[in-house]
Amino acid sequence: MRASSLARRLFLTATAVSVVVLLVSGFILSSLYRASVERAFDRRLNVYLKTIVADVASSPSGSLPEPAALGEPLFEMSQSGWYWQITHIGGDKQEARHSRSVPATGLPMLEDSSSVLRTGGLREGYVSGPENQSLRVVERMVDLGESDRYLVTVAGNANEIDDESEDFNDALLLTFGTLGVAFVATAWFQVRFGLRPLTRISDALAAIRSGRSERLEGKFPEEIAPLAREVNALMESNREVVDRARTHVGNLAHALKTPLSVLLNEASGRDDTIADKVREQVEAMREQVQHHLERARLAARAAVIGTVIDVTPVVTAVVRTMAKIHRERGLAIDTRIVDEVKFHGERQDLEEMLGNLVDNACKWATSRVDVEAFVERPERTTERVFFHVLIDDDGPGLSPDARQEVLSRGHRGRRLDESKPGSGLGLSIVVDLAVLYGGRLELGTSPIGGLRAELVLPAAPA
Repeated sequence: MRASSLARRLFLTATAVSVVVLLVSGFILSSLYRASVERAFDRRLNVYLKTIVADVASSPSGSLPEPAALGEPLFEMSQSGWYWQITHIGGDKQEARHSRSVPATGLPMLEDSSSVLRTGGLREGYVSGPENQSLRVVERMVDLGESDRYLVTVAGNANEIDDESEDFNDALLLTFGTLGVAFVATAWFQVRFGLRPLTRISDALAAIRSGRSERLEGKFPEEIAPLAREVNALMESNREVVDRARTHVGNLAHALKTPLSVLLNEASGRDDTIADKVREQVEAMREQVQHHLERARLAARAAVIGTVIDVTPVVTAVVRTMAKIHRERGLAIDTRIVDEVKFHGERQDLEEMLGNLVDNACKWATSRVDVEAFVERPERTTERVFFHVLIDDDGPGLSPDARQEVLSRGHRGRRLDESKPGSGLGLSIVVDLAVLYGGRLELGTSPIGGLRAELVLPAAPA
């Protein structure tokens, strides 16, 4: 998919949306799961806390009880990560009793931190315990009178919360990674499948351009079907406009023929300067009428979808015909077809262009005419392909100024040398027809000494 393609935009957009949704969903699920694990861990700590608080409440005033029904062996193991502590904060001195797992330094208190005091005097939070252990702590104040105030603390190893959260995050990453790959593959499939009708239309237009079809055929989705109908209607309208223009030009030209014939007949009966001038101008007008009739015919054929023909047989036939016409001069006409070339257009038009150019080369050549055809390959596959036909002769050639004058718009239809037969319209027809097909005619110096005529025309797909 190219950078500017619609498929790339849709694919990248769908991929970006999928990635954002998965990331946000993963973050929310991870946060919710950690909060759930913390709540479950706090419920476990609260069970121990309530047991200790009950023992404190039932103990004699001023004494620190020894909870005996906790049932957790980790409280008996030194620095196991599970601790309880009862701190007597009433009276003149502060006393504390704690589990065997608590070191001599005791446990830090949440009330010294920024932990929020919850309903019932309960605090929850994280502290750094012995050997920088991360502890989850619940803490509650028990007030049994002015001198009997106790702070009960239960702490558990927070690594259990982290480990469970990490395991869940790993599973979440694997699951969402798989989903992400599936979403990307689905987006790619949807883009390719959804845009397939556009590819079909592109192929159908290429078929029309190459002459394999005359309209967009096939069934298209309802979103694209109006486009196909409008394209077909536009092509039909274009054909009608060309036909009407061709008819109008033909009618105008034929309407002028009768007055011109009358003028010529009247002038033919007289032998004076004015009659000669009238005959000269009438002949010039006839040539212009014929020229524009020919242009109208060529424009109509070039504007309507034509056929695809092989260039090699046409070149061979033209060269064979010209060799017969100029047999008496003993010219050597060599042909070289480098590539398999196909022309999108009428065979008659190509024969007319090549015939005029080869005939012109034979008229001026001394002994040799070379004809070569090859395809010009573009740098990008999206660019149009052209083929070249080179016609070289070893005659006198033309100077750069003369070549420019021959190809200029105002000179077409007039001959530089009246000693050679012809009306002078052949080169003009070649130039006009080449332009109508999207090509060009260039004149230069031949490597064998005379004039080189290079005809460049668009090539049809092979």
